[in-house]
Amino acid sequence: MKPKSILDEILETMPDSYKEAMRETATVKPTGEVVKGYDFNQGLDYDKLLASYSSCGIQATNLARGVEEINKMIRWRLSDEPVAENETEEFRAEEKRKQVRCTIFLGYTSNMISCGIREIIRYLCQHKMVDCIVTTTGGIEEDIIKCMGNMYIGDFHLKGSDLRKKRLNRTGNMLVPNDNYNIFEDWAFPIFDAMYQEQIGKGTIYTPSMIIDRFGKEINNPESVYYWCHVNKIPVFCPALTDGAVGDVIYLYMKKHKDFIVNIAPDIEKIDNLALYARKSGIIILGGGVIKHHICNANLLRDGADFAVYVNTGVEYDASDAGALPDEAVSWGKINVNAKPVKIYAEASLVFPLLVAQTFAKHQKLASKL
Repeated sequence: MKPKSILDEILETMPDSYKEAMRETATVKPTGEVVKGYDFNQGLDYDKLLASYSSCGIQATNLARGVEEINKMIRWRLSDEPVAENETEEFRAEEKRKQVRCTIFLGYTSNMISCGIREIIRYLCQHKMVDCIVTTTGGIEEDIIKCMGNMYIGDFHLKGSDLRKKRLNRTGNMLVPNDNYNIFEDWAFPIFDAMYQEQIGKGTIYTPSMIIDRFGKEINNPESVYYWCHVNKIPVFCPALTDGAVGDVIYLYMKKHKDFIVNIAPDIEKIDNLALYARKSGIIILGGGVIKHHICNANLLRDGADFAVYVNTGVEYDASDAGALPDEAVSWGKINVNAKPVKIYAEASLVFPLLVAQTFAKHQKLASKL
């Protein structure tokens, strides 16, 4: 007979409730990956390092799942699906079906253009890897401004009153000289005047997406996100176009021409149609607020997006749309019930370069729609 261990002797003195609570073995073993991190003893291999995120746990695993979800958007072709009984004759042919891709919606808040993520977004547009963009006004004007003036690294804790005296505007830990906005206004006014002349001469009423496309055309600079959107015919929607320096220009311009019109109605039809008639829909959203809801709401019309990746730091406990989990969008029909959406709790400038590195950049030929 095996002699009792010290632990056995101690356990005999403990109540049965302790034994049941602390000594019972699991009845079912988990089936997921074993938690394990990267071993730097094998050398530095960034691809293997990022691949190891899958088994790391916490937000590293969510990042790996986000990579997988975006790669599904990139790889999907209509030829992956069985031919539906009611399919039109045009889309029954295998070669035609191979050409039909997932429609990818990219949304981001203005700080993504303020910071160096702008260059990554420009790369995606330059190679036409996304089909539609939704952003805020700052996300438009700051791209144009950066073609004419610089922004600088500062500090989150610089005193606002001191910066105000120097006419330096702080965006997080970045500094924007006030002169940049003066330069933007000087550049934008002749464009608005040209658009107004088209309105009174040809009856052309500009929408926000048309204004953004015109900006991309006029800036004519390959460093610009919206230059490439213009070149590659990627529609850019900004439902709150007046909320920024563009709005300031419109306000001042209307001091002279009160009959100048910006019509938002055609843009909602355009983005809704993009979602409604997409054979497959994928959404990538950096941040929250209007950009997040505008994309999700368009996808409601098609019973939800098929793929979804959120990157933000918002929490759901205030019932804001910004912090809402993907599953809340499922309840509205904004993300499909069969989708496997991912939310990465992180600040986007940290993780979006890694997401792009392991998806669009790694599979550039497959991802590009040029």
